[in-house]
Amino acid sequence: MTVHLHANGIGLRVPHYVQSARQHKSWFDTLLGASTARPKRVFRTILEDVSLDAADGDRVALIGRNGAGKSSLLRVLTGAYPPTTGWLDVKGQRQALLNISLGFSGEATVEENILLRGTAMGLGADHIRGLTGEILEFSGLSHAAQHRLRTLSAGQRMRLGFAVSTASESDIMLLDEWLGAGDMQFIRKARARMNDRVKGSRIVILATHNLEIARRVCNKGVVLDQGRTVFCGGVIEAILEYRKLCR
Repeated sequence: MTVHLHANGIGLRVPHYVQSARQHKSWFDTLLGASTARPKRVFRTILEDVSLDAADGDRVALIGRNGAGKSSLLRVLTGAYPPTTGWLDVKGQRQALLNISLGFSGEATVEENILLRGTAMGLGADHIRGLTGEILEFSGLSHAAQHRLRTLSAGQRMRLGFAVSTASESDIMLLDEWLGAGDMQFIRKARARMNDRVKGSRIVILATHNLEIARRVCNKGVVLDQGRTVFCGGVIEAILEYRKLCR
């Protein structure tokens, strides 16, 4: 099966709610104004006319300064945000490592959360149940399988989220930064898992500030600035364009 991801003229406008500037004479006036004033809805353009093509075997780096639109573009490419303008053509199963705690519930057990997170990822119930043992072992949480998630530390929850998110290979992997989580021992395991999953995916889209990782992993690069495409081409050329942009 041929795998591809084509984004053409992608635009994204999202609503924001803002308050008008006010002057208050006292603390009480400030509190009253904050509780009674009605915010105004305004729309902000996050992405405008962004295009990219990724074919089987491509590793594409999304490069840009903070606020350039990298994470928003990833969310469009995963299908989480429908584009306001343009179109997206995807053939192949997508897996995103963006918010690794998506689908978790603090009141459910660790084992139940594996099923919840797997369902949020689009995996079948039988498939995710078959991976449960490996996920618990990888995250170091076999002893806590029946503990409620809210009783775990932040590091343990992160390890669980990472283990579930990377438990299954997919055709297209979309990453927001090169993820690592937990203590040094787990970080080494996480990096090895990431390398393995990237090698096993047919297309990888990676948003990163780390130019060395972009150069080492990717063959293509897209430079974004203020929601627009500045450059699209080879990764070395993309890095050079980004450095010019940052001067």
